[in-house]
Amino acid sequence: MLPSDLPAEASSATDAAPAQAALGRKRPKPGERRAQILQALATMLEQPGAERITTAALAARLGVSEAALYRHFASKAQMFEALIDFIESTVFGLVNQIAEREAAGSARAARVVTMVLQFAEKNPGMTRVMVGDALVFENERLQQRMNQLFDKLEAALRQGLRDAVLADGHGADSVTPTADAQLSASVLTSFMVGRLQRFARSGFRRSPTESLDAALTRML
Repeated sequence: MLPSDLPAEASSATDAAPAQAALGRKRPKPGERRAQILQALATMLEQPGAERITTAALAARLGVSEAALYRHFASKAQMFEALIDFIESTVFGLVNQIAEREAAGSARAARVVTMVLQFAEKNPGMTRVMVGDALVFENERLQQRMNQLFDKLEAALRQGLRDAVLADGHGADSVTPTADAQLSASVLTSFMVGRLQRFARSGFRRSPTESLDAALTRML
C-alpha cells in the first residue's frame, strides 16, 4: 500500500496515527515495487489515446521519484521488456496447454486464436504493446520482439494444422499439407493482428472477439 492510498479515517485516529504513518513508510517487499511499477505502466497504457508515457509521469503516478524507478529498471526500455516477458510467458504457456489438451487441427488453431484475443481484451494496456502502438519512439528491439512473438504464434498454428493432415494419412509425400497449413496460419495470424489493432485504435471500444466464432468458421 502506498502512503497516498491510506484511508482518510487514519488522520482522525490520533492514537493510531503514528502506527499508520509507520505502515505508510514501510519498505515494499523484494520485487513488490518492481511489480507496482509494471502495473502502473500497464494501467497508464489502458488510457485511450494516451500520449507517450514518460518516466516522470510514471513516477508521479506512483508517488515516487524517477530515481526510485531506476533502482529497479535501468531504463524505460527494460520496463517494456518486462511487460513483453509477461505477454510471452502467459501466451505461450497457454498455447502449450492447448496443445496438450486439444488434438492438432482446426479446433486447436481456433482455440489459440481465441485465447490470444481474449487475453488482449482482458489486458488493453498489453494490447497496445502487442500491436506496437506503445513502442513508437522506444527502442527498436522492443518492436522486433513483438514481431517475433507473432512469428512464433504463426509457427505454432502452422505446425498444428500440418500435423493434423499428416495424422490423417493424407499427403505425407506431398508439399500440399505444408503449403495449405502455411497459408491458413498466415491468414489466422493476420486476422489476430488486425483485430488487436482495431481494438487498440478504437480506444478499446471494438471488441477483438466480436463475431469471433463466425469469423473462425469462415477461415477454417
